[in-house]
Amino acid sequence: MSITEILFWFLSALALVGALMVVLSRNPVHSVLWLVATFFAISGHYILMNAQFLAIVNIIVYAGAIMVLFLFVIMLMNLNSEAEPRKSWMMQLAGVLAGGCFMMVLVSLVRQTAELGGKTALVKEGNIGLIKQLGMKLFSEYTVPFEISSVLFLSAMVGAVVIGKKD
Repeated sequence: MSITEILFWFLSALALVGALMVVLSRNPVHSVLWLVATFFAISGHYILMNAQFLAIVNIIVYAGAIMVLFLFVIMLMNLNSEAEPRKSWMMQLAGVLAGGCFMMVLVSLVRQTAELGGKTALVKEGNIGLIKQLGMKLFSEYTVPFEISSVLFLSAMVGAVVIGKKD
């Protein structure tokens, strides 16, 4: 077994455990922290697939900005396990049935992909997901739209400061 395979299986286990703990945690803040761990595991998978840009964006946007927003909302709502109403047995049964149906669909998809002939993804080959290639495209072919979007973002930041400024 190579180091790449070991890393893949470790990241997969981390992603699965993190996703399960998001659902099973009683404390909403702990759920958000487990979701951050899941996002980091998914970013590790992106790096293994040679897609560094997606990994960085996933960490910055999802594990960073979105999770901070989730934490603020949870803390402002002051959620805890005592404030949650107890779910009826019918709602729990509906959840189990929906999860079972989803599991059947996933098993069916895995079986279909196994029948395709064992095609595998290229790992550590090619240069499609590299940040260098994206930078070369942005600063050669798409220079004008890149600069226009930067001016748009700058004007949005100035507008946010002006609107948020007190008299």
